[in-house]
Amino acid sequence: MPTGESTAYDALRAAILSFDLLPGERVSERGLEGGIGGSRTPIRAALMRLENEGLVQRADRGWRVAPIDLAEVRAAMEFREALEAATTTLAVERARDDELEALAALVDAHRRDDDEETGLRDGSDFHMALARLSGNPFLVEALGDVMTRLWRTRWLEVRTARSRTNARDEHLAIVDAVRRRDADDAARLVVAHARGTRDRLLGSLTAQRRGLRGRGLSIIDSGSDGATPAAVGSSTSA
Repeated sequence: MPTGESTAYDALRAAILSFDLLPGERVSERGLEGGIGGSRTPIRAALMRLENEGLVQRADRGWRVAPIDLAEVRAAMEFREALEAATTTLAVERARDDELEALAALVDAHRRDDDEETGLRDGSDFHMALARLSGNPFLVEALGDVMTRLWRTRWLEVRTARSRTNARDEHLAIVDAVRRRDADDAARLVVAHARGTRDRLLGSLTAQRRGLRGRGLSIIDSGSDGATPAAVGSSTSA
């Protein structure tokens, strides 16, 4: 049975990112003891780590899973765009040809054996692998943090086979531009990919707001006046 802080953290983080624990759902240290095992001390420590990642919030004397915040999604995607433009430009200068061959193989590894979880994981692996080719660990760490922040909403964007195929095709186009050592084209493509993902995410949250509410997902827009739960219908222009 899980006992350590690391195990409790891993279990809670996985439950939040997979929507087993829904955005806005209240959780208690005592209740989590029975759900994931372990004592309250490592569970409290795990919750504090998740609070630092923006995945849980303090609520009265307890905790709740952080709602999906449309303003945060917009800001995170803007930050991601800037990071990836920088890492891709550096990758053009620094990546070896064999590393780019491996990156292309990563994109196509599961094209014929794909589902939502695989598509989301492969997409994250691609972007992190591309960032590592920049040779800058600070940029890589920053991108990893923002991808974690976006994990829950990105799951909503990879649910169709078509969306996953399009993402893989766009990833290959980025790799091709890096292979050609065309920094301008590579940066243009990665920015267009990030903006397309942003627009689809925000569009999906808006179009499916009733269904998401029905599933109990709490969605707010802290960038609007008087943000309230389930404020999905507010402006999502980026």
